[in-house]
Amino acid sequence: MKRRLIIVQAVALLLLALASCSAKPEKSKVTVFAMDTVIYLEAYGEGAQAALDEAAEKLYFLDELLSATKEDSEISKINKSAGSFVPISDEVIKQLEAALEVSRRSGGAFDVSVLPLVNLWGFGTEGAHVPAAEEIEAALQYVDYGKIGLEGSSVRLAQGMSITLGAIAKGYASQELSEMLKGRGISSAILSLGGNVQAIGSKPDGLKWRVALRDPVSAAETAGVFELSDMAAVTSGGYERYFEQDGKVYHHILDPKTGYPAEGGLISVTIVCDNGMTADALSTALFVLGEDKAIEYWRDYGGFEAVLITDDGRMLVTEGLRDSFKKSGESYSLLYVTRNGGDKCVKYQTGR
Repeated sequence: MKRRLIIVQAVALLLLALASCSAKPEKSKVTVFAMDTVIYLEAYGEGAQAALDEAAEKLYFLDELLSATKEDSEISKINKSAGSFVPISDEVIKQLEAALEVSRRSGGAFDVSVLPLVNLWGFGTEGAHVPAAEEIEAALQYVDYGKIGLEGSSVRLAQGMSITLGAIAKGYASQELSEMLKGRGISSAILSLGGNVQAIGSKPDGLKWRVALRDPVSAAETAGVFELSDMAAVTSGGYERYFEQDGKVYHHILDPKTGYPAEGGLISVTIVCDNGMTADALSTALFVLGEDKAIEYWRDYGGFEAVLITDDGRMLVTEGLRDSFKKSGESYSLLYVTRNGGDKCVKYQTGR
């Protein structure tokens, strides 16, 4: 009788354990407006809500710290002190180090010192317009990442220069939040900061997160879907911010060398890698580089995958995304970019 009781108790405990395992973990969500965009944070598991509330506070802190338009931000203080070394925080050091590395590798296609040009064009303001050629030429003399002096925990800009971290800050924020949430025991979450998406682990059911790629021509449509786990996907496109003047559309992604919106034949660039900050910087750099040089960058440095959508209707997908990206619809012809066994010959293969 005693043995039978033990068996019944064991079965009951097993059923209880199975019921516990099958129960869906608690879902928590937070929506905030920071860094000039609406941000959605979603996490699962015990303590998720408290962790997301902490993440929201971190976002507000970074917004105040990194904005180039807020008078008391650290970036504004750096810009006001051009010509002198200024002590900076670890947050800014990390971003400047990453930005300067991408600038060097891309030959200046990515440059955080473009703020004089950004202000001149006025993107995102009611005063957005095409500046006179003379104005652009004058502003270009203050755009040069090579004149940013980073020494230890201080930075110095050349006289007249000013910087913006707008093309890397959201990626940095998503990476920081990812590490923060993991440190709080969160193993399943998805973070969406505008065109920046960071996946923490997989979905609670074990499947990968499905992240849609917006069609850069038809905003209501999807160009494809990524399946991600512990990865960031960041998209830059000319459709994000633009204005029209005299029948021509001008987008906000400026070429630091010409002072005009980049015209490299790309209308959307998505970078997938394990670091949101890197992905953010690269999405802008490759957009400015244009198709051929963007592929060359991927071939030379690696460490990421990419989806490039061209203005003539092609979708170029690097070979590492064969199993994790699916094209939607028939708007674009899919071509896979391969390394042909690792040599220098970049080739295209027709996709599905």
